[in-house]
Amino acid sequence: MPPITDYLDYRIFLHDYYEEQKAISSFSWRSFSKLAGFSSSAYLKLVCDGKTRLSKVGAVRVAAGLKFSKIQTEYFCTLVHYCDSDNAVEKKADLKRLQDIAKNSKVRIVGSDACKYFESWWNPVLRELVTLMPGATALQISNMLYGGVTRVDVQEALDFLVEAGFLMRVSTNTYEQTDMAISGASDAIPKAIRSMHKHMAILAANMIDSLPKSERNVSGLTIAANKHTYERVVNELNICRKKIASIVTNAEDANRIYRVNLQMFPVTKEITDES
Repeated sequence: MPPITDYLDYRIFLHDYYEEQKAISSFSWRSFSKLAGFSSSAYLKLVCDGKTRLSKVGAVRVAAGLKFSKIQTEYFCTLVHYCDSDNAVEKKADLKRLQDIAKNSKVRIVGSDACKYFESWWNPVLRELVTLMPGATALQISNMLYGGVTRVDVQEALDFLVEAGFLMRVSTNTYEQTDMAISGASDAIPKAIRSMHKHMAILAANMIDSLPKSERNVSGLTIAANKHTYERVVNELNICRKKIASIVTNAEDANRIYRVNLQMFPVTKEITDES
C-alpha cells in the first residue's frame, strides 16, 4: 500500500492498512484495536466507518502501534486533525503542514543515486542498523557487520545515505530513517538491483560455514513444475514476503539485522517434445 504521506484521509489509510494485513494474516479489527492499545475491539472499525473520531491521544496510540517514525507520526496526527476539524483556517494550515511534511520526507531518488544505493549490499543494512545504534562510530558499526566491511566503507556509505536522502543525521553519529521512495526509469537500476541480489546470495553462502545452525536457517526444495505451477509458487512467495514484513513491523526491541532471501529458479532447461 502507499506510504502514509500519500493519504489525505486517515480513515482511508486505516482501512487500507487493515485490508492489507487481513490479506496476509489472520488480522482482525479486534487485533488492530489491540495493536493500537484500545480496549474496545470495534473502536477502529467505528472510526473507519465514520461513526466516531480518533482523538489526539488516539492518533498517537495508533502511530505508536504501527511503529511509525517521528516524521510519519507527525504526518498522521496532523492528518487526523485536518480530517476532523470544522475550522476552515485550521484546515488550511493543516493542509499546508501535510504538504510540507510530504515534500520533505518523500525524497525521490533517480538515476545514479538510486543505482549507487543498490550497488552495495551494506547500504540497506546500514540504513536499518544505525537506528539501533545511536551514537555509534563508523568503527563500532563496522565491527558489527559480517563480510569484511571496513570503517571507511561504513563512513562513506553513511555520508551517501544522508546526502541522497535515505537517512537524516539528527546529531553526531545518530540517524533517523526518512520515508523515502525510489523512482526512475534508468535501465541501470534493475542492473544494480541484480548486483545486490548476487552479493546477498554470496553472503548467504558464506554464512552457511561461518554461523552455527542455531543462528541461520537454510532450506530448500527441488521440484518438478510447469509454468502455471511456477507462477502459483511465486505468488505464495510474495504473500510470504508481505507476511514477514508485517511480522517485523510489529517487532519490539530489535537487536540484530537479518536478510531474508526468497528464491526460486530453474536448474534445468525446459523440456520440450523436441528434447
